[in-house]
Amino acid sequence: MQTQKEDVITPQQAGTLHGLFVERARRSPENAAYRYFQQDSWHDLTWREMLGEVARWQSALLRENMAAGDRVAIMLRNCPQWVMFEQAAMSLGLVAVPLYVVDRPDNIAYILNDAQVKVLLFETDEQWQALRTVIGQLGCVQRFVSMDKIARNGDPRLQCADEWLPPQATLQPERERKRDELATIMYTSGTTGKPKGVMLSHHNIVYNACAGLQTFPIRTDDTWLSFLPLSHAFERTVGYYMSMMGGSTVAFARSIPLLAEDLKIIRPTILIAVPRIFERIYNAIHAKLEAAPPLRHKLFTLTVDVGWDRFEYQQGRAVWRPKLLLWPVLKHLVADKVMGQLGGRLRFSISGGAALPPKVSRLFIALGLPLVQGYGLTETSPVVSVNRVDNNYPSSIGPPLPGIQVRIGEQNALLVKGPCNMLGYWHNPEATKAMIDADGWLNTGDTATISESGHIYITGRLKEIIVMSNGEKVPPANMEAAILRDRLFDQVMVHGEGHPYLVALAVLNPEVWLQFAKEVGVRADMPEALTDSRVQAGVLKRISDNLHDFPGYANVRRVLLLQEPWSIENGLLTPTLKVKRAKVVEKYAAQIKELYDGH
Repeated sequence: MQTQKEDVITPQQAGTLHGLFVERARRSPENAAYRYFQQDSWHDLTWREMLGEVARWQSALLRENMAAGDRVAIMLRNCPQWVMFEQAAMSLGLVAVPLYVVDRPDNIAYILNDAQVKVLLFETDEQWQALRTVIGQLGCVQRFVSMDKIARNGDPRLQCADEWLPPQATLQPERERKRDELATIMYTSGTTGKPKGVMLSHHNIVYNACAGLQTFPIRTDDTWLSFLPLSHAFERTVGYYMSMMGGSTVAFARSIPLLAEDLKIIRPTILIAVPRIFERIYNAIHAKLEAAPPLRHKLFTLTVDVGWDRFEYQQGRAVWRPKLLLWPVLKHLVADKVMGQLGGRLRFSISGGAALPPKVSRLFIALGLPLVQGYGLTETSPVVSVNRVDNNYPSSIGPPLPGIQVRIGEQNALLVKGPCNMLGYWHNPEATKAMIDADGWLNTGDTATISESGHIYITGRLKEIIVMSNGEKVPPANMEAAILRDRLFDQVMVHGEGHPYLVALAVLNPEVWLQFAKEVGVRADMPEALTDSRVQAGVLKRISDNLHDFPGYANVRRVLLLQEPWSIENGLLTPTLKVKRAKVVEKYAAQIKELYDGH
C-alpha cells in the first residue's frame, strides 16, 4: 500500500521528536513498529505496545527527579529499549547522549563527565566491569541501569531495568518544549583527540528527516533493517526518525556477523549502510568468482557490463543498444541470485558516512540495486545531500536536500546553511565559531565542486582527516604526535582512508630499536626481525598505550616498521619537513596492501 498523504507526519504536526513518536502511535496503533530477535525467534512490537513501554520508562525516569535539560546517556546495541528510553527521556525534556557500545572506558568517562550525565542505561555485565575501572571518575552519574542482571557489587547506584521499571504506567503528557530547544548531544572526534559534543535541536533532526522523505517516498509496508549503531547520526535520523515519520517497520539486526542471514530472513525493502558493508559483499562476490569456472566469471562480467549500460540508458545519459535485450536473461541467471542474498525486495539503498568506491557502486547498480550515495556530518543532523534514484550520478554525493543551501567558499571549501545546522558544540564556543560563521554558513572541512545539474562532488579535505570505510573520522596528525611521544619511533604516519581500520607506518629510532629487539628476544640485524610476531605485538601495545586518550575507534591494528628515514632527499618530506602522505603511500603501496589483506 502506498503511503497516503495523511500517513506522513509533518514537522508542524510533530513539533518535537517525542511529539513525532506520539503522533505515529496515535495514527498507526496496530501497525508493527519494531521487529527484534529474542529467545530464538523474531517478535513484533506495535506502536500501541511501544507507547505502553515508553510510559514505564518515563515513570522510572520521573522517580530520578531530574530537571528539563538534564542529560541521560544510552549505551545499548540497536533494540526497542533504545527507542523506549530515549522517547521517555525526551518526553520529560531530558537531553539524550548516545554512546558507542564498544569504546574505551576512559573515553566513556570523559563524555559522561563532559555532559554531566545523570542516568546511564547500558546492557551487559561486561560493560559494567569496564565501567568499574573508571568508576571513581563517574561521580556525576546518580543512576546506572543495566538491561542484564548483574551481581551486586556494593554500588547502590546500579539497578537492573527489571527492578527499576514499574510493571505498568500511563504515559504523561510531554513537558512543554520548543522545537528549537536542545534534544541531544552527539559526540564526534575532535582535532584535539577528545570528542566534541554536537548539540542538535528537535527541529534540526525533524526537518532533516522530513527533507529526506521528500526525496525518498516511504511506504507503510516498507521494512528497514537497522544495523548501523543508533549512536551514529546517519542511522538515528534516517533509520529511526525518518522511518517513524513515514510509518514503516524497523527490524533490528542481531549483529554484523549475522547480517547476511538477517537480510534473507527480514527481506528489507530499504537499507542504509556505510560503504564497508557493500565492500564486504563485493569482496565476497569476487572471492567466489575467483574460484568459479571461467564461463561463470565471463557471464558475471557480461551481466555487470549490460546492467551498467541499462542503468545509464534509464538515467537518460546513453542511447539504447541491442545488447540490452540480453538483460532479462542475465537478470534471471545472475543478478537475481545476488539480489536474493540481500533479501530480494530492496526498493533502494543509501550509502553514507564515507566515500563509496566507484567499482563497488558500479557492481551493485549494474545488478539492479538502486544504490545512491549521500553526504552529511553529525553537525548537519546529518544529511546534507543525496542522489535521487532517477537522477543518480554515482561519483557525486548528489544535490542538497530541500531547504538546504550549499556553496563553495575559500579554498574550495563546501559550505552548508539551513535548518539542520547544529546549535553548536557543547561548552565549546571557540570550536563552534571556527565551524559556523556569523552568517550561519557551516564549513564542512571538505573541498568540493558543484556541477550545473546541482550535484556536489567532494574533491578533498582542508585538514588532514582520515575517513574510514565505517564512516568514523580521525585526525591523524594528533594521533601521530601521541605515538611519537615514544622514543622508539622517529617518524610515524597513520593511514586508513577508506579502510575498515587504521594502520601505522613507523620509522624506528636505531638505538632504541636495538634495545627493544633485545627485550623481546629478537636479533635486530635479522631481515625478518621487523615482521616478527613478538616485535609486532610489542610495538602495537606501545602504540595503543600512547593512544589511550583517543576515541575507541582510533585504534591502530597493524604496523609497518621501517628503518630508512623519510627525508627531503628521498622525496618523502617537504622542505618544511612535513610528511608527503601521498608519496609515502605510493612508495609503500605493496606493504600497505599486505596490512589489509585477509582482515
